[in-house]
Amino acid sequence: MSTIQDFSGYTPSWCPGCGDWGIGIAIKTAFSQLGYDPSRIMVVFGIGCSGNMNDFLNAYAIHSLHGRALPNAIGAKIANHQMPVVAIVGDGDCYGEGGNHFMHACRGNHDITVVVHDNGVYGLTTGQVAPTAQKGFKSKSTPSGIIDTPINPLTLALTQGASFVAQSFAGNVNHVIEMIKAGINHQGFSLVNVLQPCVTFNKINTYQYYLKHSYKLEQQYNKEDFNEAVKRAAEMTLQDKFPLGILYQIQRPTYTASLPQLSAGTLLEKKRYTEYDKLIGDFK
Repeated sequence: MSTIQDFSGYTPSWCPGCGDWGIGIAIKTAFSQLGYDPSRIMVVFGIGCSGNMNDFLNAYAIHSLHGRALPNAIGAKIANHQMPVVAIVGDGDCYGEGGNHFMHACRGNHDITVVVHDNGVYGLTTGQVAPTAQKGFKSKSTPSGIIDTPINPLTLALTQGASFVAQSFAGNVNHVIEMIKAGINHQGFSLVNVLQPCVTFNKINTYQYYLKHSYKLEQQYNKEDFNEAVKRAAEMTLQDKFPLGILYQIQRPTYTASLPQLSAGTLLEKKRYTEYDKLIGDFK
């Protein structure tokens, strides 16, 4: 049985009080409770403060280019669809630079789990505005306030075909653990959007702000009701309310399950060619 220490790398360099600390502990704990060890799970990181976890987490890992974590994660999953694949990204990284990849990962129902550190800023580059920032948010890149409407990651994921959409809050580590475990256990594309206060550069979306404006979904909530899921997700845009829990979960065929080439085994187990002429001959 693995422990949290088995997944620990270098000591994190995040700011004291940063929500990344809670998410980092939650990820390690979830992996341990699921019975994984560092050699049995693939983790792909984006760029940013969240991506620095590449040095702080011990696992098979790739530190990808900015916005390119999801295509790397998808490639790893297709290569070995029997290995769990988790992408750990930031809101600017995933919803900004990687927004196109995010939409197509949802619609393909790729069997990966995407854990997003959603703090509204590009923290690593000192607080420029990110796609999820509220209209009017002032930053180094928008000193007069952002004029764009914020991206709603939950409604975006729902309407593009994600089969698992959940949200959590870094101030409640136990809840983050449960959402990550549920996302990994789900067969299909899983989004776990984590509201993550940036104590250094975001003085609006603080721990106190999320404690006031967030709520847990009711026990009787029907997570298979698409229309209700969209309604609850839209509350973030229309009412400044943040639902916490699994908003939506259904079962439908994953991308790799729909590939007949993988029915007999993983690509890693496929026949390997050492002679070019033999390869060409098999395709004639």
